[in-house]
Amino acid sequence: MPELPEVEALKDFLTEHLVGHEIVRVLPLAISVLKTYEPPLSALEGREVTAVRRYGKFLDVRTADGPHLVTHLARAGWLHWKDRLPDGPPRPGKGPLALRVALETGAGFDLTEAGTQKRLAVYVVTDPQEVPGVARLGPDPLAGDFDERRLAELLAGERRQLKGALRDQSLIAGVGNAYSDEILHAAKMSPFKLAASLSEEETGRLYAALRDTLTEAVERSRGVAAGRLKAEKKSGLRVHGRTGEACPVCGDTIREVSFADSSLQYCPTCQTGGKPLADRRMSRLLK
Repeated sequence: MPELPEVEALKDFLTEHLVGHEIVRVLPLAISVLKTYEPPLSALEGREVTAVRRYGKFLDVRTADGPHLVTHLARAGWLHWKDRLPDGPPRPGKGPLALRVALETGAGFDLTEAGTQKRLAVYVVTDPQEVPGVARLGPDPLAGDFDERRLAELLAGERRQLKGALRDQSLIAGVGNAYSDEILHAAKMSPFKLAASLSEEETGRLYAALRDTLTEAVERSRGVAAGRLKAEKKSGLRVHGRTGEACPVCGDTIREVSFADSSLQYCPTCQTGGKPLADRRMSRLLK
């Protein structure tokens, strides 16, 4: 799933390639992708793109005196830029193509989604706050006013584990499964530690890991073409998706805890005092 750093890079990429150009055609290819019906997609056509913004993991393409095209790529969605779109309209079918946006230059982009769980979402709205997911977002962790005190306030009273708290978009916007693993590894904290139990020193450590991890990921992604962002993300991850490999900090073997539809990775030596965490899925199988 694209998270804050990748969506930030897509925002920069689209700012360079879309702003100042006119949208001439918006073609939906998957019924499931469009979540709003008023204004219609056609309201975007004939309008100049004036800005591209990011809200958490949402992308907002703004048009002159017109509606916004807001997109959430979800788990398996992606944006593919094309300097020259194919001639003729695409054929609706069972392929991954969900939406195509064409510019007056002949360039444009496709939104695609792999797999059978169709969660890619596109909204056409007069204000991004009309999108429920945007309206619910917590503060952006890279915002200038997001300081250590703000993080402490957010975590106070949180009886959830840190892993779940970091992934909650209504608490902190933009962090998903991969970067929550990376942040907790950098902070040397167990993903199962209760968020409300952090000391002042631990809160400071988590804040530094949060800001540094995301800032470094944004810098790695900056200037990378849209088509290469997934590979760039994977190459920069230290623990997430690296079960069985050696921890780059201490050399211990990276472990995994599996859930129904996701998993987390961690280093026992760096994060849990050398103790492996119980794998919930394996525990159920052994009962």
